[in-house]
Amino acid sequence: MSGIDDFRFKSHYLLIELDAATSTMMMLVSSKEVAGAKWDAAALRHHEAFHAWSHF
Repeated sequence: MSGIDDFRFKSHYLLIELDAATSTMMMLVSSKEVAGAKWDAAALRHHEAFHAWSHF
């Protein structure tokens, strides 16, 4: 793979993970589950996905 292909693959992967993490949090908000273990796990996943994207 060329450098641009590697960049595109990695950025696409990171954006999919960030979108999935955001969607999970929004589903929890809509079901009024904004506290507890599920919320904490979703918030951590989102934080890690955002950090990975911004670091990239």
